[in-house]
Amino acid sequence: MMTKTIAAITGVQGYVPEYVLTNQELETMVDTSDDWITTRTGIKERRLLKGENQGTSVMAIEAVNGLLNKTNTQPEEIDLLICATVTPDLVFPATANIITNKVGAINAFGYDIGAACSGFLYALTTGAKFIESGTHKRVVIVGADKMSAIVDYKDRTTCIIFGDGAGAVMLEPTENGHGIVDSVLRSDGSGEEFLHMKAGGSRKPASLETVKNREHYAFQEGSAVFKFAVKNMADISEEVMERNNLTGEDVAYLVPHQANKRIVDATARRMGIGDEKVMMNIEKYGNTTAATIPLCLWDYEPKLKKGDNLILAAFGGGFTWGATYLKWAY
Repeated sequence: MMTKTIAAITGVQGYVPEYVLTNQELETMVDTSDDWITTRTGIKERRLLKGENQGTSVMAIEAVNGLLNKTNTQPEEIDLLICATVTPDLVFPATANIITNKVGAINAFGYDIGAACSGFLYALTTGAKFIESGTHKRVVIVGADKMSAIVDYKDRTTCIIFGDGAGAVMLEPTENGHGIVDSVLRSDGSGEEFLHMKAGGSRKPASLETVKNREHYAFQEGSAVFKFAVKNMADISEEVMERNNLTGEDVAYLVPHQANKRIVDATARRMGIGDEKVMMNIEKYGNTTAATIPLCLWDYEPKLKKGDNLILAAFGGGFTWGATYLKWAY
């Protein structure tokens, strides 16, 4: 019998900036309260990347350098780096290119994936295919976003939710079955009207008017997004579990995108998974978009055991969603 090559996560590293934006500080900026934010989102604080000329790559480079050290990998051994982000440093070149240059990954090619909060899962699945094909041996997947760059701190519906951060994982081939087993990914562009950024793209390039009208910020129709997210994140997690004959009891952890504690709780209930099996760190980082899932893995890494069944699930802007089943490899 032939053994199948799959991609295993062999290391994970996160990075969050030093500046902590607390609910108390937000109370001085917009009409809100710590109690209101906590009950609706579960968030207590979030990190912001401050300073001039500081893009998403700054955080991503920290995460990738940490990952290389941790896995004893030389930068020139990386074959490919994919960066999931909706807040690239520049329109072009890709943030992945900036990262590979700065970490010394001279033999890697790299590109960005823009799928909002599902970006990390999209990138992880894509990277896994390069490993499965046998053409690549070491692939780095980064989820990083500087949401503070596109959040309007006068809009109390969005500014309370988002934070900045980065997380990175190393993918390497394995034949022992401990790795990425299955993924289901979906998208529905009709969700654009509920979660998008109005200006700054080719449809509506930046102008004095777009800046004056505050159109370079994330826009969210909260209740519509909430309904879609709860249904689709739960449905797709259930689908990936059914496809692999898993019950809630077989799952060591649900690793959900940290959008909002209520969405996460609803997803876990649908899957028959108790709170003790749900990775949560939204209270300290908020929603870091593409960085939430790798930051959860990083925070919980000491608790993970080889062979643990994990279900990763996400839902993102415009709309994208997905779930991945993996067996932890170390």
